[in-house]
Amino acid sequence: MNRSAGDENGSALGGLVIADFGRVLAGPYATMLLADLGAEVVKFERPGSGDDTRTWGPPWVGDPGARESTYFLSVNRNKRSVDIDLAADDGRVAARELVGRADIVVENFLPGTMDRLGLGYDAVREINPDIVYCSITGFGGDNRLPGYDLLIQAVGGLMSVTGPDPATPTKVGVAMVDVITGLHAAVGILAALRHRDRTGEGQRVEVNLLSSLLSALVNQTSGYVAAGVVPQAMGNRHPSISPYEMFATADRPFVLAVGNDRQFAALVDVLGRADLATDERFATNDARVAHRVELGSILDDILATDTADAWFEKLTARRVPCGPLNDIADAIALAERLGLEPVVEIDDPRRDGPVRQVANPIRLSGTPATYRSAPPRLGEDHDVTSRTQGASH
Repeated sequence: MNRSAGDENGSALGGLVIADFGRVLAGPYATMLLADLGAEVVKFERPGSGDDTRTWGPPWVGDPGARESTYFLSVNRNKRSVDIDLAADDGRVAARELVGRADIVVENFLPGTMDRLGLGYDAVREINPDIVYCSITGFGGDNRLPGYDLLIQAVGGLMSVTGPDPATPTKVGVAMVDVITGLHAAVGILAALRHRDRTGEGQRVEVNLLSSLLSALVNQTSGYVAAGVVPQAMGNRHPSISPYEMFATADRPFVLAVGNDRQFAALVDVLGRADLATDERFATNDARVAHRVELGSILDDILATDTADAWFEKLTARRVPCGPLNDIADAIALAERLGLEPVVEIDDPRRDGPVRQVANPIRLSGTPATYRSAPPRLGEDHDVTSRTQGASH
């Protein structure tokens, strides 16, 4: 049957039901994005312990007897939680009952696990022919290698281009590979839903951490694939643009992200060195990249004469991309000053006060993201499989 998401709850994906077997980050991030856009998400968790991230702290919020991991809270709003033992017969029956009425299944177990549980794509398709079934793995295919973000950052090349120099490989300060993979999963699911709207046909969506990272390395992987250049860590510098790095000022670090000759001319004019724009060493981006050390030394000396905020004010007035080094608190404050409303508060009578969360960044003029419920307590929706109303077949 050809089903389509309606405007059932005033949201873009209202009316869609997701059976969410995802754990930790990539899967839960994808399903939260879809939940924010209106989908109803039922999160399956292990009895007693739940998602691993429920124990990943500090930081914690709440009273010691009912504390919650801020990690878990970050990716699980707008969901219901059922604690079902998939190793037990009755647990699998309950899971099959829901996936039989769901629009979407998301899972990130090791390959073959869902098949052994009788919940793999082929089994689900027999009872739900137009299902959109998304599998997220570490390494794709039947490769049963565990996929943790740090591991993928290492083996996938990200750490080799991150850090102060080639001898000091460094991980990114957040599980960026999981986040990127979650985004790819959400895009794949939406594409499959669009196909189903046109044809009535469901399909399997597969994404993996390694392939997602290789795609997200964009110019770095392209440099190797197209030109045979193996990139290396360059600290805060860019292999193809200059000046595009961090400098010291009179009080704190300051970033310049100059992407073209017009911006460079404006930069050096503000710095009182307009002559540098016509200096053959710096007149073009190619020349600036070739002479980045000389240019950096000149800029260091000038930028050290004033504060980061002062340079920010002067340079942004000339549309030169730049800014001070912010911590997370500073970044949230900046977004608030810019009117981006980066933080939402979700009222929850089960907790002492509202749950504060980072807002969904997607802005839709007609069907905006909604924040219907705070992240669930473990297993608080025991009867959800009987209450959830997916479209009939």
